[in-house]
Amino acid sequence: MPRLVMKFGGTSVADLSRIRNAAEKVKREVERGFDVAVVVSAMSGKTNELVGWVREVSPFYDAREYDAVVSSGENVTAGLMALTLQEIGVPARSWQGWQVPLKTTSAHGAARIEDIDTTLLAQKFEEGLHAVIAGFQGISPEGRITTLGRGGSDTSAVAFAAALGAERCDIYTDVDGVYTTDPRITQKARKLERIAYEEMLELASLGAKVLQTRSVELAMRYNVRLQVLSSFSDEPGTLVCAEEEIMESNVVSGVAYSRDEAKVTLIGVADRPGVAAGIFGPLAEAGINVDMIVQNISEDGLTDMTFSCPVDEVARARKALDAALADGKLAFREVVTDTETAKVSIVGIGMRSHSGVAQKMFATLAAEGVNIKVITTSEIKVSVLIDRKYMELAVQALHDAFGLEKAA
Repeated sequence: MPRLVMKFGGTSVADLSRIRNAAEKVKREVERGFDVAVVVSAMSGKTNELVGWVREVSPFYDAREYDAVVSSGENVTAGLMALTLQEIGVPARSWQGWQVPLKTTSAHGAARIEDIDTTLLAQKFEEGLHAVIAGFQGISPEGRITTLGRGGSDTSAVAFAAALGAERCDIYTDVDGVYTTDPRITQKARKLERIAYEEMLELASLGAKVLQTRSVELAMRYNVRLQVLSSFSDEPGTLVCAEEEIMESNVVSGVAYSRDEAKVTLIGVADRPGVAAGIFGPLAEAGINVDMIVQNISEDGLTDMTFSCPVDEVARARKALDAALADGKLAFREVVTDTETAKVSIVGIGMRSHSGVAQKMFATLAAEGVNIKVITTSEIKVSVLIDRKYMELAVQALHDAFGLEKAA
């Protein structure tokens, strides 16, 4: 029988009534002839509660015990989902990540999947049982429970879909698909019927919170077709698939934004080989997520280096840079920060074969009086850093300029 993976996020299993609703969706797919593997998150808010308890007990906690506690939320949901499925006539059994087993690295709190042994699940499918699996968790080479980091249940689901050779991985959440931009910013936002892996990956990394970035990377690597659906309606969702499955699309598929960005500029940096490594090495060691990078023209052997990072990482970035300066590993006159910026991006595979897209973006922003501070590009993306107060205006203007309310 064909196999299907169905993943339900925290809001989709927030209480017993929602678990029953999700179970009915599983039953529907079973009746269509699928062997179903259900991957579940913890009930909404439970992971935060568990994390809070760990930090209250031990501010400098043992990461192995952190994983033991925090992973328990998914175990509860998996058991409740299996019981609910049994009550509505679907033969089901729950498994924790270590029971499958889903094997990971030993990086507790941010483990990466190394292998999934599907022998047990294949045997249970043969016996007529459908699997309910606790997402977000696995087992280390040392035999300890590990967790995959925030959003890890999406990654678990895609990994199981790849390992099981599933026809599709359906991600059920509180939105009914992927939109051309955030519908809260413009009512003209349109739900996409299909979107290419590369576009979804860019949108996810640029601020769209529909899918976790690692899950999209995994889906693209193993060609797992992903479908984003709402748990609270029967409306068709958005299929994330290979570019070849999309007949025709707009030049730009979506506008993404990241509200809480900061711009950091090092003034008076020596312009010589290795200076960039000297700057970004300490930042990497401090775990700073650097994004856009611009180096100015050299003058008198000195240059300025600008980069962006999340606002909540600015203090750590300054500390790392000041420490490098004090140790003599780096030389600069001063650090200037701007914590009132936002990143706005346009994404689309059509940009590969169309010229003038960046110019149109810049002209649109100029017409609205929006000044651009930093620009970065890739083959299918253009991102700009602007004053945060203009972010919503910029998103609306770009959505209109590229006609994203209309299908190709």
